[in-house]
Amino acid sequence: MRKFVTISVIFTCLFLFGCEPQAPDVVAGVTSDSWGRLPDGREVTLFHIVSPSGMKMDVTNYGGIITSLTAPDRNGKFDDIVLGFDSLESYLENTPYFGAIIGRYGNRIAEGRFSLDGENYELALNNGANHLHGGLVGFDKVLWDAEPFSDEENHGVIFKYESADGEEGYPGNLSVEVKYRLTPDSRVVFSYKATTDKATPVNLTQHTYFNLAGPASNSILGHELMITAAEFIPIDSNMIPTGELRAVDGTPFDFRKPVTIGERINAGGKQLEYGRGYDHNFVLPIVATSLNLVARVFEPSSGRIMTVITTEPGLQFYSGNFLDGTLVGKGGVVYEHRSGFCLETQHFPDSPNQSAFPSTILRPGETYSSHTMYAFTAE
Repeated sequence: MRKFVTISVIFTCLFLFGCEPQAPDVVAGVTSDSWGRLPDGREVTLFHIVSPSGMKMDVTNYGGIITSLTAPDRNGKFDDIVLGFDSLESYLENTPYFGAIIGRYGNRIAEGRFSLDGENYELALNNGANHLHGGLVGFDKVLWDAEPFSDEENHGVIFKYESADGEEGYPGNLSVEVKYRLTPDSRVVFSYKATTDKATPVNLTQHTYFNLAGPASNSILGHELMITAAEFIPIDSNMIPTGELRAVDGTPFDFRKPVTIGERINAGGKQLEYGRGYDHNFVLPIVATSLNLVARVFEPSSGRIMTVITTEPGLQFYSGNFLDGTLVGKGGVVYEHRSGFCLETQHFPDSPNQSAFPSTILRPGETYSSHTMYAFTAE
């Protein structure tokens, strides 16, 4: 059974990173406005979250999508550092999961099949022969119930969704709650909770694409990345785990010391060929039920730093390999090849079919609980 991390652990972790002074002329809190309607007529809301530090995050109850997130550079200039679109219509037409909540199962399940408690289940296929990120209508494409909140100096939105038994092929009625929170010291905190009335796989994550250089940059290859993992999970030609946990030593997957993303991305080998670059899960050296520092990204031109802290055992590093210049984003920016990266905290891909991987099965009477923090600073 997966248990909650106590809130004291979260605040202890925040304290260790220090706090930034409150920015002048900032009105912290949460406001909202209508952001259009879905084809069936339901209204979509866009929430505007402002922290005392001046950091701002816009999120919508359609897919729990983060449409904008600003962070200061070394000179204190705030820029939007996430990829996305200006309108709801663009998210409805075509999006590679920009900024969304992913579920019921983040990442791939081979052939959309798994067995559980003597029953065979077939999921929706939406990635060739595989099931990806929850299926044809995953959590990224549903309208969540959403409620803004302010807790002392923390501000955010709580999203709730009831996933029905049989949705996208999954068993059990799943009750999900995801809390987004901006802290006074420029941290974005995600807290996930779920319960079920029947055993089911659950693997929730967040799929924001980042470019710390700001909206005008068309490459993330100069970002310096550190990941604490000593092992990664190799994939086959269908991007399904082979079942092996492979040491990163002597491979392009060794990020234990900071390396630019572009330094070895074209080094060759089957793994980079299969992923078209980096699209792999890293095995994190975590302490169970504690928040663990697992990754750090530094962007030299702006000085921005993003630190990833999580309770999850895996980190999917995706280097934007399938961006190809066909998507026009916010402000008319064209999203070129490798113009954004994702660091998705999660369990391992295809775990329902991989008995050696940590279990992702949630059972009645248990509570799924996961916490991740993105901390932003500059130097």
